Amino acid sequence: MSPLITLIGSFLVLIGLSVPIAFAIGLASILTIMQLGLPLTSVVNQMFASINSFPLLAVPFFLLLGRLMNDGGITDRLLRFADSTVGHVRGGLGHINVMVSMMFASLSGSAAADTASVGAVLIPAMKKSGYPAPFAVALTAASSVLGGIIPPSILMVIYGAFGNVSVGALFMGGILPGILVGLMQMGYVYYIARKHDIKATGKFSFRQMGRTAITAAPPMVLPLVVLGGITLGVFTATEAASVAVLVGVLLAFVFYRAIRFRQLPGILSDSVVAFSLPMFAVASAGIMGWLISYLGIAQEVANFILTVTQSRVGIMLLVMLFMLVIGTVLSPVTAVIIFLPIIQGLCIAADINQVHMALVVVLSLTLGLITPPYGICLLIATQIGEVSMPRAFMAVIPLIVLIMSIIIAMILLPSVFLYLPQLVFPKAF
Repeated sequence: MSPLITLIGSFLVLIGLSVPIAFAIGLASILTIMQLGLPLTSVVNQMFASINSFPLLAVPFFLLLGRLMNDGGITDRLLRFADSTVGHVRGGLGHINVMVSMMFASLSGSAAADTASVGAVLIPAMKKSGYPAPFAVALTAASSVLGGIIPPSILMVIYGAFGNVSVGALFMGGILPGILVGLMQMGYVYYIARKHDIKATGKFSFRQMGRTAITAAPPMVLPLVVLGGITLGVFTATEAASVAVLVGVLLAFVFYRAIRFRQLPGILSDSVVAFSLPMFAVASAGIMGWLISYLGIAQEVANFILTVTQSRVGIMLLVMLFMLVIGTVLSPVTAVIIFLPIIQGLCIAADINQVHMALVVVLSLTLGLITPPYGICLLIATQIGEVSMPRAFMAVIPLIVLIMSIIIAMILLPSVFLYLPQLVFPKAF
């Protein structure tokens, strides 16, 4: 039996038996390694090599930062600021949902954390205000994927670490598409509000906006610290994450006094657990990624795609569609690590810039967070909103189309979307 058949077949069988994906990947890889007659020490070596990366240290720091922001009452302050800014517009609660997600994304980089914290407050409020429950759930989940696009993005950190791509350039490249996705979602909210005759509930007040801006300003400065430090070369992405956590600790414990020091051990332990789960998936995926390269699968797939089309646009569209499908069954982190050899092989063969392709891959995979069966953000939102998954998925389809339109625009107009990263990080190009 071909090692490739063993690898893919055993993986699919294990998934069919409801084995967790991280374990299914690892076990399928071990079976293939045994069939090839390679020493089992290869498993340990590749797992260690997968996580032995300095840039990956940014991931637990950003997860800890998100936990500090949530437990420190930062989410509530962002909600009040968003309410004072856009709450007076028709569809105000929906606009607040998107705006808070954009701000929260720039603090934690975690879409699931955004869905849980923002959804717990806004989904019940939107249902009470007359929004259709499936729409409230769909919007919360779809706006949460901005955590994978707007910097700092954990997925971009992992892509940069494994693909040897500038994390700073990826961060800068995520700003424009993140803002465009947010604005398009707000436009869709306005359309739904008019359709269901949902009127604005408040009046705009400069005094109220100024008051809420003062309390929300300190955490909103954190993204500037991260991006500014990386852009100016003061520190790396990992060092920026640690600095952001230090600022977050000062805000939560000293400035706002929302967290007591006796709560710190619990916050740290929960953050470690939250970090360990994706890192185990990273380690397992690292073995399969290594096998794909060892068996020459990456080159074969690249050659096959090149026989279909040699156009840069065509190749990137095929990669986008492939990632959309893969994202429905694999987590974005796992998908990046497994298929990175193939993606980068295509970039070299077709002379596609690595940063450009990385942004397309990251945005495409974020859609997997709101598409069944993996769809963790949609799953969390459905549980909060008490809506069935089929109804929520039907409601989220228009929002998926909006994000896809941004990805296609990025493929067709690289000079527009790459202008900022090229300006700040020219060496990455």
